[in-house]
Amino acid sequence: MSESSAWLLSAALLNLVGMGWLAMAMPCHAMQVWPGERDEGTGQRLLRPLGALALLAGLGACLQADRPSMAALAWVMLLSADALVVALVLSSRPRLLAGIWPWGR
Repeated sequence: MSESSAWLLSAALLNLVGMGWLAMAMPCHAMQVWPGERDEGTGQRLLRPLGALALLAGLGACLQADRPSMAALAWVMLLSADALVVALVLSSRPRLLAGIWPWGR
């Protein structure tokens, strides 16, 4: 695996985790992932800033993989693909997302 491929793979994983964390920060999706827990815990309050940081880290990984103009394009494409994956997981098996934030709400 070349170095740029490794950076793009890490960007895809960072964006996937970031999108998942941002989705779980919303109360309606949090109830899908953690059924039965109604109150917003301290762990859930951390999800929004950590999700944003993960997306920025994904952008940084894309910038390491290629020049800025191509990196921005790759990052936006990875964002849309990862958002689709998170949406599909939320619609079919939302409990799978609990694996990327094991501390619960």
